[in-house]
Amino acid sequence: QVQLVESGGGLVQAGGSLRLSCAASGGTFSRFHMGWFRQAPGKGREFVAAISWSGGTTYYADSVKDRFTISRDNAKNVVYLQMNSLEPEDTAVYYCAAGSSNWPYGMDYWGKGTLVTVSS
Repeated sequence: QVQLVESGGGLVQAGGSLRLSCAASGGTFSRFHMGWFRQAPGKGREFVAAISWSGGTTYYADSVKDRFTISRDNAKNVVYLQMNSLEPEDTAVYYCAAGSSNWPYGMDYWGKGTLVTVSS
């Protein structure tokens, strides 16, 4: 059973930056592709970004491409989401997820989320 714990959320002004972290435990981290999803108030959960098990391949939603960067450190069992040029529309709870198949959207394990609020 893989446990995922997100951190790094908070309040930031539009145009600012945040870096989210997700610490994994309880499994072989390097066997999973990892992803970030988000859920804005009153909306469904949407895909943000994913990274392959090796870190060699990444994939982004069009809405965050060129602003967000996903990365991972397999030695530390951590995946990151660097978010730049934040917009109020990026306000959401951000979830970390781990998947063993169905790249890039298929996920088997989920964290509890961290809230990001972007003020205008």
